[in-house]
Amino acid sequence: MLEVRPTCENCNKSLPYNSEDAMICTFECTYCKDCVELLKQVCPNCGGGFEKRPIRPTHLLEKYPVSKTIVHKPIDIKAHIKKLNS
Repeated sequence: MLEVRPTCENCNKSLPYNSEDAMICTFECTYCKDCVELLKQVCPNCGGGFEKRPIRPTHLLEKYPVSKTIVHKPIDIKAHIKKLNS
């Protein structure tokens, strides 16, 4: 089951369970669409791509609550792009 993390790891933007803006990689690193574009669609943690995070249905939130843990690790975008281009 997905954690459904509450914020973007880079900019800390709120990404609630029903956000259309949340993107995740295969390891569930979570970013907003704007940051994913800045990252050129490549996860800075694993090097994988991103997909839209599914929305957890409201009727399942009580039985399967979403994560409240904030993972905020701002990325050096210039260094990330340089690494992609090398």
